[in-house]
Amino acid sequence: MSLSSGVNNMKIGIIGAGVVGRAMAKLAVKAGHDVMLSNSRGPKSMFSLPHATGCALGTVEEAAHFGDMVVLAIPLYAYDALPSSLLAGKLVVDACNYYPERDGRIPELDQQKQTSSGLIALHFAQSHIVKAFNAIPMNELESDGLPAGRPERRALPVAGDRESDKISVAALYEQFGFDVVDAGALSEGARFERGTPAYCKPLNREALTAALAAASVPK
Repeated sequence: MSLSSGVNNMKIGIIGAGVVGRAMAKLAVKAGHDVMLSNSRGPKSMFSLPHATGCALGTVEEAAHFGDMVVLAIPLYAYDALPSSLLAGKLVVDACNYYPERDGRIPELDQQKQTSSGLIALHFAQSHIVKAFNAIPMNELESDGLPAGRPERRALPVAGDRESDKISVAALYEQFGFDVVDAGALSEGARFERGTPAYCKPLNREALTAALAAASVPK
């Protein structure tokens, strides 16, 4: 993927202040972006996080309004508790994964009639969804980044229907120290969901490309 050098100083709202939200907030602030972190319990429940991450705190509604890019760092079962209008017109990064033991059984996913990102895109029909940051453990997102050009540099996948959106998300990958492999349209995000050869594996760009090709997607 060809990246734009002009994707800097983004305003990023993060919905979810668990392991995923905290790691992304910390790295995004370090990369020079303005970040607001939120959760369903409100800013008082996160009072120590600005010191740990450098981010601002807000309500879910405030973070959604704040961000040019909004990251969904929540359990998959919670996505449809958010009003679809909340993220209308926004670039939304889907960092969710389907875990039946946590999320309950979702027949469309179990029968491979739909992808998790597809469900999110149906709910947030007025948003621009990009699937990213779901296929690496967060401790490794913080520890495994390397300078560009290193042959052992780890690569991470991205999927989405608009090239400009993927470029913005890919810029974060690069700034965090990772190469990028474009998996294609949002429906191709199934190639790096849980249980696939690309999921949470430390692969360079060539190996990740092969792993994505070896996976199947719902038809």
